[in-house]
Formats: sequence, C-alpha cells, structure tokens
Amino acid sequence: MSAPLFGSRVKIGVFDSGVGGLTVLRALLAEMPQAEYIYLGDTARLPYGSKSQATIARYATGSAAFLLEQGAQYLVIACNTASALALPEIRSVADRFGVPVLGVVETGANAAEAQSQTKDVLVMATAATVASHAYADACRVRGLRALEMACPLLVPLVEEGWIEHPVTEEVVDIYLHALLRAAADAHFSPDTLVLGCTHYPLLKDVIRRAVPVAVKVIDSAEVTARQAAEQISDIPGLRLETWGTQDGGAVRFFATDSVEKFKFLGERFLGMPIEQVQLVDLGG
Repeated sequence: MSAPLFGSRVKIGVFDSGVGGLTVLRALLAEMPQAEYIYLGDTARLPYGSKSQATIARYATGSAAFLLEQGAQYLVIACNTASALALPEIRSVADRFGVPVLGVVETGANAAEAQSQTKDVLVMATAATVASHAYADACRVRGLRALEMACPLLVPLVEEGWIEHPVTEEVVDIYLHALLRAAADAHFSPDTLVLGCTHYPLLKDVIRRAVPVAVKVIDSAEVTARQAAEQISDIPGLRLETWGTQDGGAVRFFATDSVEKFKFLGERFLGMPIEQVQLVDLGG
C-alpha cells in the first residue's frame, strides 16, 4: 500500500515495553505539539530483554498492530530492545498499512554519524541491548566504531526516582570510568556518547557532568523526536504549517498491566500529569 495522505492532525503511535519510552513521547510533544499521540506500554510482558528474539518479535509486532488499529499513521518504536531485535518484523506489519516506522537505535546512530568527528562512539545501554550489538552494527554501517557498555543499575535507580541522588552519581561515575578506560585500551578517541536506553535521558545532566567536556552526549529521546519530525515533514500531503491548532498534542495512553503503576512512574518520565490510562489485553 502507498503511504496515506494525512489530514491536518497526524496520529503518531509510540511503543515501548514500559514507561521509558515516555521520554521519547515527551520530546515528540515538544517537537510536534500539533500531532495526536497514541502511547502503548506493554507492561504485562516486560522486560523484553530476557525473552528470545522470536518472542520479542511476536510481542512487538502485536503491539505495533494494536497502534495501527487505533489509527496510527506513523510509528515510533521507543524501545531499544524491540528496535534492536524486531524492527524488520515491525516494518513488515506496518508496510501493510503504508505506515512508516522509526526505531530509536537508528536515530541514535544517525545522530552519532552527524556529530562525531573522530568516528569513535561510546554507547551506554541495557545488558540486552548491548548483547544484541545493535548500536555497534548500526554505527559500523555508518563508518563509525562503537564501544558499548551495559549499565544495568541505571534503570532501577531512575524508576526509584533517584535522579540526582549521590548513589546514582557514584554509579554513573563507575560505569563511565570503566567505559572510558575500555576505550583507551581499545585505542579509541571517543567524542560522542549515545544514551542507548530511553530511561537515560532523565540522567542526562548527571552523565554530562561525568564525561569529559569534549564528549558530546546524544539524548536518544531528543534526536528521535527531531528525526521523526523531519521524516513526517517529507510525507506527501503533509505540511507542518497546516497541522492546525497549537494547543498541544492530545495523547491516549494504553498499558497491558499495572495501570496505576504506569501512571505513577509515567508522570515522572513524561513530566506532566497522566489523566487516564486504558488497560488493553494483547494476549500471551
């Protein structure tokens, strides 16, 4: 099917296995406030990182299909694990609707390519994302060398709300010291650090204080929102200036489990109140 001609208010579907993707939604709302948004957190089946590739693909394509059925005209996969391990399968489903798909791994790699002068890139991510080597592979095809490090303690610290806590600062220092030492051992000259987990933008200030001044920190949420806006502006039939009202994007929230927990944590990630979350059953 050919890409649809959107009306004056495009509907953007955003998917994550939990609440981390709300940092991407937050950036999208700032970048494109005129759009409508449908956010799905597959909280019943997280963490995706402990599942097989086949299971992740099944979960992710089911979630994508739900967003498409809700009328999404553009999909943002705000889940590093799904972007790393299931993007071709997601695109296969979306292609049947003529809907473009953007994943957070490719946006991070695109930003690194644009910003890095030395072509040596560092990546902080979850253990599952690092094990997939998705960032290293995406960087390699763009002519970059990437050194990845798993930082498993950061997600629970963020979800605990310990953003500026001394413990979090110490953990970030330990991870970055180890990553920079590994870079030196590998004879890297890194000038760019990609935050390869959607939880990590909340720690951006802490991380920036801990890296050398010469190292640019790429916020995966911000660059994803910016690249989504650029892609959408190139879709036939859509002009940014015709999006209509400037009253802020309307958002519908869906979760597959723990609606109250989603609201509680989600407001911290989104930076604004979440009035209602609808529970949806996507099966096993």
